[in-house]
Amino acid sequence: MRPGLNAILGPTGGGKSSLLDILAARKDPQGLSGDVLINGAPRPANFKCNSGYVVQDDVVMGTLTVRENLQFSAAVRLPTTMTNHEKNERINMVIQELGLTEVADSKVGTHFTRGVSGGERKRTSIGMELITDPSILFLDEPTTGLDSSTANAVLLLLKRMSQQGRTIIFSIHQPRYSIFKLFDSLTLLASGRLVFHGPAHEALGYFASAGYHRDPYNNPADFLLDIINGESSAVVLTREDKDGEANDTEEPSKRDKPLVEKLAELYVNSTFFREVKVELDQLSGVQKKSEGFKEITYATSFCHQVRWISRRSFKNLLGNPKASIAEIIVTIFLALALGVISYDLKNDPTGIQNRAGVLFFLTDKQCFTSMAFLELFVAEKKLFIHEHISGYYRVSSYFFGKLLADVLPIRTIESIIFTSITYFLLDFCRTVGQSQNNWALDLMA
Repeated sequence: MRPGLNAILGPTGGGKSSLLDILAARKDPQGLSGDVLINGAPRPANFKCNSGYVVQDDVVMGTLTVRENLQFSAAVRLPTTMTNHEKNERINMVIQELGLTEVADSKVGTHFTRGVSGGERKRTSIGMELITDPSILFLDEPTTGLDSSTANAVLLLLKRMSQQGRTIIFSIHQPRYSIFKLFDSLTLLASGRLVFHGPAHEALGYFASAGYHRDPYNNPADFLLDIINGESSAVVLTREDKDGEANDTEEPSKRDKPLVEKLAELYVNSTFFREVKVELDQLSGVQKKSEGFKEITYATSFCHQVRWISRRSFKNLLGNPKASIAEIIVTIFLALALGVISYDLKNDPTGIQNRAGVLFFLTDKQCFTSMAFLELFVAEKKLFIHEHISGYYRVSSYFFGKLLADVLPIRTIESIIFTSITYFLLDFCRTVGQSQNNWALDLMA
């Protein structure tokens, strides 16, 4: 995979995302064989932090603006030795490079609020990874969910970035012809087997020499997928005799070996494979070592990460206040209902039993409603997994940051409101002296 656009193409379930994750060091190497070398040397321990990885689902904080998302990435991923001015310059450069100047101060958007377009959201995800200026960028199906025009614009952007010396490796499914023309290198996978790897513009000639001829009006990407799947008349293999006349046709499904096995053997016997094999043999003397999960070295300290995670969580809370307001309204309603039902408790055996029931209900409400904070972590599961694996922050930093800015304020406010309403409606002890006198009367009784 050289500097340029390196596409991994194949049918669903062919192994595109798995290969991409293995190259990006995002899969457990347990059970895997082989080596992944960077410039002929084993991958450094901090490779996941030094490279960029854009996931398929565009996991960005929707309640924040494009600039605020990039600021968060710059704050936690760039070293603290860089000044704020230098970080802002880097952010402005990324915004300009990605063509996000007009929407830089617009919110990305959530399921409930309108934000930027799908293409701008995808470019924001790419910008989050470009903050560290990685030389290698991985993308998992960057055209997913985009219309053909927007997908073409995203790939043109990646093409311009690759011309600056970046190695861009991405999986893609069924690109249109204008996108296919942009590829520098093409890797075809089927059922986990390598069917072709070489210059993209030579792929059609390679299969034509094997007897697979494309209809002039057929999309090359669709044609290649038809060959692999064996589901179209385009994959009927025509063999010509020495006189140049077609003498025999046969469907791949009727041959002895499965189609994928035939195509894999065809590639192993090709000049493309032999050229790659020669390059790999030249690297055989490199000292290789088995890779396991290595500890990530973070660019910033624990306290710095907690501060920025808390700041982002607080902005997210302010950007979507309706849920918090609804919880407070429900709390007030429950407190008033409990206060009215148990109002004016007497100092007799029945009143004591009622007080015990009220205290039990108070304890039950405070404990079980506080468990609702777990939903906050579930809602941001994809965002957390991506950012943690990419080296944004530690697990402990994320937990304490969310605790300080999201969990504690809302739960504390709810508890104070609920307890204040019920305490005074039920006429509990309002002074220390009154409480001591009641305890004394209880002891005397």
